[in-house]
Formats: sequence, structure tokens, C-alpha cells
Amino acid sequence: MGIGGSIFLLALGAILAFAVNADISGLDINVVGYVLMLAGLVGLIITVWYWNSRRRTVVRERTPIVRGDGRVVDEVHTVRREDPPPPPTYGA
Repeated sequence: MGIGGSIFLLALGAILAFAVNADISGLDINVVGYVLMLAGLVGLIITVWYWNSRRRTVVRERTPIVRGDGRVVDEVHTVRREDPPPPPTYGA
């Protein structure tokens, strides 16, 4: 959905829930507004979580431990997360 679509649903839902006083038989505009706001909020949370999880990079390194006679005894697995890039500095 994206951040823009989520904000649009939040705004549209707020308008329908709080600013519109219309009577349509069989349809409650306020409930439709609340449902749209909920959908926008869920979409925004999922989008932010998705983009945040893509930002982290996992690097896996395997380092063999070798004895004096040349045999590999064990491997050490190192997992680290690289830091995300620094935020842009505008006007610096």
C-alpha cells in the first residue's frame, strides 16, 4: 500500500468519521470512516515495519579453526548487522 496510501486512508476515514453527517439507509458513514482509519493505520505500520526490516543487512562469515597439522577442527560463525547508512545532511 505504501505510506502515501495509508495516510490517504487515514485522512479519508477521519473525514468520514468526524466531518460527514449523512444518512444513508443501511450504511453508517461513521463506521465506514473508522474502518478506513483502521485499515490506514494497519497499512502504515506494516509499511514502516517492512522498510525498516529491509534496511538491516546480515553478514555471515565462516572462519575455520585449523590445527597445527592442517586439519580443520571447527568453524566459527559470526553474524553481525551492519549499521544503516547515516541520515543525509542537508546544507552541510
